[in-house]
Amino acid sequence: MPESKSRKKPSYEPPPSGKPSQANPAWLVPTMLTLLLLGLAWVVVTYISRTAFPVPGIGNWNLAIGFVFMIAGFALTTRWR
Repeated sequence: MPESKSRKKPSYEPPPSGKPSQANPAWLVPTMLTLLLLGLAWVVVTYISRTAFPVPGIGNWNLAIGFVFMIAGFALTTRWR
C-alpha cells in the first residue's frame, strides 16, 4: 500500500531570550516607593497628632490625602515589570 506524503512543519524557534521587550522607565520604582512611603508617613503623622498635622485645619482630610498618595503608588506598581 502506498504511503501518503508527509507534511513539513516549520521548525519551532523559541523567542530570543534576554532583555524584556520593554524595560521599566528609570523614574518608575523611585517614584512608586516615594509615593507609598510618603502616604504611609502622612497617615502615621495624622494619627499621632490627632489630625492636627501635617496640614492643620483640615482634620480627617489628612487621612484622605495620605491614602491618595498610597493609592497612586500602588497604581504605579501595576506598570512595574
